[in-house]
Amino acid sequence: MELGATVLREGGVQFRVWAPKSTAVNVLILSGKAAGTVPMQPEGKGYHSVTVPGVIDGDRYLFQLESGKTYPDPVSRYQPDGVHESSQVVDPGLFHWTEEGWQGISLVDYRIYEIHVGTFTREGTFEAAIEHLEYLVELGVTAVELMPVSQCPGTRNWGYDGAYHFAPQHSYGGPDGLRRLVQACHRKGLAILLDVVYNHFGPEGCYLDEFGHYFTDKYRTPWGRAVNLDGAESDPVLEYFLVNAGYWINEFHFDGLRLDAVDWIFDQTPKPLLRRLADEVHAHRERLGRKIHLFAENDTNDVRLINSPDKCGFGLDAQWCDNFHHALRALLTGETTGYYEDFGQFAQLQKAFSEAFVYTGEYSRYRRRRHGGPTERHPGFQFVVFSQNHDQVGNRKCGDRLSATLPLNQLLLAASAVILSPYLPLLFMGEEYGERAPFHYFIDHGDLELAEQVFKGKLEEHPSGVCEGEIPDPSAEDTFLESKTSVGTVKEGEQAVILAFYRKLFSLRSSLPALQVFQRDGMEVSGLPEQKVLFFRRWMETNAVVCLFSFSNIQQDVPLPLPGGIWERVLDSSALEWRGPGEETPERIEAGEGGSRGMVRINPFSVVVYSAKL
Repeated sequence: MELGATVLREGGVQFRVWAPKSTAVNVLILSGKAAGTVPMQPEGKGYHSVTVPGVIDGDRYLFQLESGKTYPDPVSRYQPDGVHESSQVVDPGLFHWTEEGWQGISLVDYRIYEIHVGTFTREGTFEAAIEHLEYLVELGVTAVELMPVSQCPGTRNWGYDGAYHFAPQHSYGGPDGLRRLVQACHRKGLAILLDVVYNHFGPEGCYLDEFGHYFTDKYRTPWGRAVNLDGAESDPVLEYFLVNAGYWINEFHFDGLRLDAVDWIFDQTPKPLLRRLADEVHAHRERLGRKIHLFAENDTNDVRLINSPDKCGFGLDAQWCDNFHHALRALLTGETTGYYEDFGQFAQLQKAFSEAFVYTGEYSRYRRRRHGGPTERHPGFQFVVFSQNHDQVGNRKCGDRLSATLPLNQLLLAASAVILSPYLPLLFMGEEYGERAPFHYFIDHGDLELAEQVFKGKLEEHPSGVCEGEIPDPSAEDTFLESKTSVGTVKEGEQAVILAFYRKLFSLRSSLPALQVFQRDGMEVSGLPEQKVLFFRRWMETNAVVCLFSFSNIQQDVPLPLPGGIWERVLDSSALEWRGPGEETPERIEAGEGGSRGMVRINPFSVVVYSAKL
């Protein structure tokens, strides 16, 4: 399946579109030397194509169906004037890549920083984000993850309302702006991932119904009709998404894709879309000789996503683990509304550390049924964990971050639990210094009735969060502007402390070999439920690390089980430099051959880390 407008090296452009609902299709060239109406020739199976000489990069065009109505290209590479206007021809060969030698990074090395391009900087563009990449390198992250950038209505949106999955958002800087950001990441040694939405299309500006059989009433999603992946005429729809995955990898050099809410992708065929996507992405990985990975977001606790095909799995590389977040947040905040109804017990966080999923078949009060399945001892690098992300902040009533309610010691504890965990850590932009600005849900729909429906839906959807006064209107520009981070400013006071602590955590993760162990047989998790203290030990041939996490609000003496060796304290979040009351734990512990279970005093809501050479 060729993209809608493909520039031919010998001159001109081939236009191709799948439009089985029209027997006759024209392409209208709106600018340039070839301006005019050109009939397209049917190829069979609903495809129409034509090669038009004289069309070049930058020319505008529309498709005209037999009804006489004109529409943008369903696979447009660029919509410079938004979702309702003409498409623009893009020649990807004109961009000069200067990232020679980049091969990506291994999955075990991923430390992800999630950003929303529009609110990450004051300017809200791809170009502006480039200025802060060195800051991210110094922080210690190794990968940037962009929230969806497919063309949405207006100029501000989370990205999940994308109507043109091949067209980078015009208000962010379009295709070349995105390419420059990807290139800049690679030149800094950063991998870059793209969040893609294959479970639905945005409600405004989506004209796919006029062209072909893209949707089905067989299933329903929270966003309306499901995508037709297993019904009649579904092969070209399936191909649309497979080509899209390859498009981002080949034309934009992304190092991986994050698939949004895969539990809302319905495909009952023997080889469903998720399996085909894994095969497609891995084929590009082999062909290009680059480390390219496929991540899935879902909350069903289904390990089949990352099981290999020979185990009846889909073969994806990693998946998000919401259970870890819920267990951590509920324990820290005491929240019990919504899905937090199922969480809040210390033992659940202990299970999250040892098994990733908390619900592995147990009854869920929130869902009122059994939920989840075992992780089957998959290594930790196949799970992405976090204490905050765009959903867990932005879907709250007023977009309040943890820094809006938690004191400093608990913020440091939350950071430690994520970054020192045996999983892949993900940070949400601004978290690393305790950003005080909220992150709201915002839209910019031209359809006022649709905008009103979205507002009403948000009022009813999420009971969680702290909100004084009325819930912000998603359509208001101020709601968007309030969500801008202050990432480019000098941090002082408590924010400077938080930032330094995050850097320290990433430094430990990089320098201590035991913190790079992800296999279950190289770690041990135990705890004292009544005292709410979690013990976590990891080891390898040359190094061992023990972490003590106290989720108690009182100072207490606890036994510290240590194998034989000389243990040096490398971190205590209650130290004066972190604005704590001062360390109570010893700097050095010598444990005999039989080990030690001596008592140590640990401060409230703190983490202590010991390391030993083996």
